[in-house]
Amino acid sequence: MTEELEQILSQLTEPDNAVIQQATAKLKQAFKDPAIIPALCAVMSGSQNPQIRQSAAVMLRLRVKKHWKKISPNDRESLKAVVLQAFMQETEHSVQYSISQLCAVMVKHETPDRWPALLQLLNESTKSSNPEDRQVGLLLLNKVMDSNPEPFKPHYCQLLQLFGTVLQDHENPTALYYCILTLTAITAYTGTGEMNQMRSIIPSLIVALKHLIKADQNQASEAMEVFNELMESEVSIIVPHVTDIVRFFLEVGSDTTLSDSLRVKALSCIAFLIKLKSKTVIKQKLLNPILQAVFPVLIAAPPPGEQDPEDEEDDTGDGTDNENTKHCAAQIIDTMALHMAPEKLFQQLMPLTQACLVSENPYQRKGAIMCLAVLAEGCADHIRTKMLSSLLQTVCQSLSDSSQVVRSAGLFALGQFSEHLQPEVSKYCAELMPLLLGYLSSLNEAKVGHVTKAFYALENFMENLGADIEPYLPTLMETMLSALNNTDNLKIKELAVSAIGAIANAAKELLVPYFSPVIESLKGFLTTTTEEMRSLQTQSLDTLSVLARTIGKDVFSPLAAECVQLGLNLTDTIDDPDLRRCTYGLYSAVSISSPDCLIPHLPAITTVMLLALKSNEGITAHLEEDKTFVLLDDDDDDDDDNEGENDGDDFLEDESETDVHDVAGFSVENAYIDEKEDACDALGEIAFSTGAAFQPFLESSFQQIYEMRDFPHEDVRRAAFGAMGQFCRAQHKVWKENPTEANHQALLKLLEVVLPCFVETVRTEPERLVVMGVLESMNGVIKSCEGEVFRNPSRLKEISYVIRDVLKKKMVCQDGGGDEAEDEDQQAEYDAMLQEFAGEGIPLVASAVPADSFAPFLNDLLPLIMGKTKSTGTVAERSFSLGTIGEILQALVTAPGGQGLAGRLSNRLLPVLVAGVRDSDPEVRNNSVFGLGCLAQAAGPIVLTDYPMMLSVFSNLLVKESDARVIDNLCGALCRMILSNVEAVPLEQVVPALAARLPLKEDMEENKTVFSCLKPHLPLNTAVLLMKQFAQNHCAEFQAAVRPLPAEQQAKLSAVVTAS
Repeated sequence: MTEELEQILSQLTEPDNAVIQQATAKLKQAFKDPAIIPALCAVMSGSQNPQIRQSAAVMLRLRVKKHWKKISPNDRESLKAVVLQAFMQETEHSVQYSISQLCAVMVKHETPDRWPALLQLLNESTKSSNPEDRQVGLLLLNKVMDSNPEPFKPHYCQLLQLFGTVLQDHENPTALYYCILTLTAITAYTGTGEMNQMRSIIPSLIVALKHLIKADQNQASEAMEVFNELMESEVSIIVPHVTDIVRFFLEVGSDTTLSDSLRVKALSCIAFLIKLKSKTVIKQKLLNPILQAVFPVLIAAPPPGEQDPEDEEDDTGDGTDNENTKHCAAQIIDTMALHMAPEKLFQQLMPLTQACLVSENPYQRKGAIMCLAVLAEGCADHIRTKMLSSLLQTVCQSLSDSSQVVRSAGLFALGQFSEHLQPEVSKYCAELMPLLLGYLSSLNEAKVGHVTKAFYALENFMENLGADIEPYLPTLMETMLSALNNTDNLKIKELAVSAIGAIANAAKELLVPYFSPVIESLKGFLTTTTEEMRSLQTQSLDTLSVLARTIGKDVFSPLAAECVQLGLNLTDTIDDPDLRRCTYGLYSAVSISSPDCLIPHLPAITTVMLLALKSNEGITAHLEEDKTFVLLDDDDDDDDDNEGENDGDDFLEDESETDVHDVAGFSVENAYIDEKEDACDALGEIAFSTGAAFQPFLESSFQQIYEMRDFPHEDVRRAAFGAMGQFCRAQHKVWKENPTEANHQALLKLLEVVLPCFVETVRTEPERLVVMGVLESMNGVIKSCEGEVFRNPSRLKEISYVIRDVLKKKMVCQDGGGDEAEDEDQQAEYDAMLQEFAGEGIPLVASAVPADSFAPFLNDLLPLIMGKTKSTGTVAERSFSLGTIGEILQALVTAPGGQGLAGRLSNRLLPVLVAGVRDSDPEVRNNSVFGLGCLAQAAGPIVLTDYPMMLSVFSNLLVKESDARVIDNLCGALCRMILSNVEAVPLEQVVPALAARLPLKEDMEENKTVFSCLKPHLPLNTAVLLMKQFAQNHCAEFQAAVRPLPAEQQAKLSAVVTAS
């Protein structure tokens, strides 16, 4: 059979399809013979043709992988011996490679201790004096370790000694390559015992990589993955060597003679290290060396005759060009902004940026503007409060630069500023809108790539303008409708549709006059089925969803049913993840404005979304080699029960479940990630909006979303936790509307699963944004479900402690805890934001439980909040901490036993709040005034003796305060004092002073307090004015307040508030 098999394999390499087909049929037949495995072994060992030996090794691997259990113990032993013999005598690298892969498959079935001959071969070959033997031994070691690292754990110390030796073998780059790959494979499995050994080989590893770069840049790029693995699984190994490692990365990243992919790898490693260990980078004084090396990469001009990818006309603007050193340089600065204190970063970065802004070289000017753009997200507070005006001026000047690459960068920067620097940036509306509208006036002449960037800036700016957009609406809508009706270019139409969505977010009901023509255009786009319209259709669905949320129920409701049907028709006829994702957003929007239109379609809608969550579509496993030899497409229905029946049909089929160790990596198409994320968001929102109607789908939806909590992509995890919170709130709403025991038990059961999951995730999740999402979701559940959250006696302690530990920076995502006290006053804004999400939970817990139960936990938490009120902290920290104290006191007003607790806390809180009233920042003053008012209301008679001092503080502030919101809160605070202890307030002085500052200008929430307090004490005309304002801004509360009154009085009041 051996000769016949060799002949068949030879025919498979012929360049003739007819010969290949015949050979395939014969091979299929041969595989039905039980002697096929010995025959393949014989060909693999004895053929003179290396290509045929390799084919035999690959087929044997696929056969063994699938049929190991069917091979008798004796045959297994002889197979093991034959395979090792073949490996040792083989001289061709490609065949050695395939046999090593065969060994790797066998090791998975036969653990190393049951194959001593393999261990012996590995030991001898890797220590051989012959460099080729060492190289081949390391190849085999790499493959068997990579396939199944854990059973080798007892040998790790010995292996690390070996690696230490091999890494000195600089003349044998292939040995270095396989050695580093094997080190990468075991890193995640090493324990504390191996740590010191691992640390000691890092210097040799860096030198070895430098030699490997000279020999083979592709192999070096792959081998550098070892650092990502070390950082991800055991970052403490590299911390002692962090300076040397960073300098090595910078050397490689800056070397323009090296390949882009290698430089990108090195620069990406720097960004990853900053994300994980920003404090270490600063402590080791590496910030400046990194910037000095990275900035030249960012400002470099492209080679003559070329452009940067983002400046090319067909650039999609999605920033996915990761094989681009400039992109990586910008990403490093972006990562610094997100993970370092702004003061430290700006101090080092601004001199570099300023020098480039005045350069003659347009690429230096462009680099400087790009740098400002990527700082906006991470350093938003710093820029908003300290340098917005000057940076905006710089960006606006760049929009009229003589070079288009600089103008494009300016548009990108303006879009970033508009997205991240709200609300302050919107105050520059009068200066910026004419500039942006100027770009739109030349829509037809400009290149589409440049127009795309102009739309990006315009959309981000318009979206947050609110009613301030009104003067520009006619020009904007005329331009957009003209683009929809008169332009042939589909990309311009798509941009216009997207811009209409942004305009709708700002304009809301102001857009009603333009609604009909917009809807007609969108319907036209959504009912065509041609492929080139797909992107425009996706955008049309997105904009339709925005309109459903913003234009007003009365206007949108007549279209709601038709929109749902339109979405279902599209997903029935077109298989496209982006399109499906946008239909989920549409259903979600309709569920808010017209839930009744959605309810009949819930079975179909939930089915599509749950399938999207379950689907593995778009996830690609990169196998170690192409399955060149899978020649047949027959379905594999072979199993142990019909052994032999179909052996020929599946002779080359690989297992349907790809084993993770055969996989070099996974890649997931972004569209499918986005679809899963949006499906989670939509299911949560629809469950809450449709209430009882969603009950039949709640359990299956919850189970599927609960499984997504471990999904590899952080955006999907975050969305899953958000949906879990929405399901709890939805179940609570159902129970409140129909308070049966079954509904109550269902809620408690849900909370018992979700809350421990939230607490555990906050502690263990490495991604900061996911933890913020979980805290936000948990806060939403506590706010809605209140006391039900704390039915379980241990829950109060668990939630209080998790809040405490975030405030103490003890979580995995907080870079090793807050043990560096000297950095306490300076931290990244996103780290502060994470603590704010935790702090927001404190007043919610205070509202939900009796004050005496919460008191011991609050005593632990308050010092952590009060520590942030220091004048040395940032404005954001002072504002947050004083606002949180105010909200805690507000919660104690209604909490059982709250008065006693507020009274006991008053001596600690009063001085802090009074100091805050004198702060230079209006938001800090505002929150402090609010807190003092809440303290008076919550503590009641206990703080009576402090009234004169509080009134004096307010009186002084009232004279000199110019900020409208602070004045509104002053009115509210004085009214709280009156409500709490009317006899302690000199009404004859206070009421006229209050009346003079009514009606309220900005903080309409305080109307309720002012209205309930002052109606007995105000002159009639002021009372009427105040009542009108209250009825207008708090319609539901006003109706509730007048409902108990006799009909005659109700009629009189209604007449007063509706009179012009």
